[in-house]
Amino acid sequence: MGGIQQNRTIEPLSDTSIIVTFGREINSSIHNEVQAFNHYLDQFPFKGFIEYVSAFTSVTIFYDPIIVRENRGDAELRSAYEIVHSFVEHGLNQMERDIVQKTREIEIPVFYGGEYGEDLEVVARHNNLTTDEVINIHSKGDYLVYMIGFAPGFPYLGGMSKKIATPRRSNPRTSIPRGSVGIAGEQTGVYSLDTPGGWQIIGRTPLELFWPNDNPPTLLQPGDKIQFKPITLAEYNEYKEKIT
Repeated sequence: MGGIQQNRTIEPLSDTSIIVTFGREINSSIHNEVQAFNHYLDQFPFKGFIEYVSAFTSVTIFYDPIIVRENRGDAELRSAYEIVHSFVEHGLNQMERDIVQKTREIEIPVFYGGEYGEDLEVVARHNNLTTDEVINIHSKGDYLVYMIGFAPGFPYLGGMSKKIATPRRSNPRTSIPRGSVGIAGEQTGVYSLDTPGGWQIIGRTPLELFWPNDNPPTLLQPGDKIQFKPITLAEYNEYKEKIT
């Protein structure tokens, strides 16, 4: 690649972290750059590297400044930040933006409405649709997992139609059961754990998204493509029996 692109920035976040921002918009092109840089860090971690945390448009790198300085590899009296900054610049120039990665396609069965999707009618009314139309639109979307966050295994998905976009609840619930499928603004996601939340709940999947004793511990990973599949309550119960 011919140098760092203009829309990228490298800035200190703290004395032990640096953030690389690839742009300001949430889209698949920037997502691919984030994933490519993650792949580079997986292959070529530097001395003093601790971990990285990726988001929609950025990657934050955490490091040990003492180890970074001890292994700087030159005689220059540079700060740890300057050393890591140099590594990041090199990585951005070397990374393969068009890395061919095997994309997983995962189907998530969902029982929509009823006691497992009590806000389905709210979403329908807000958008002047029937509940069946909401289900059809939601389940026909092609979704991309941009990142995992909020709770272990919780996927932030892109690709939901604006036709069913609905604001968060004015009064968040104190507990939402794991597997609940929700809508918040123009986003949709699946609760991986029982947690408080303000998303509009339209259904529930019988799948478990977080397994703390497994490696990896999450069903979904950034870059996965998701398809929701409507199922009946009887099918939901059958799924639950199979996985318990």
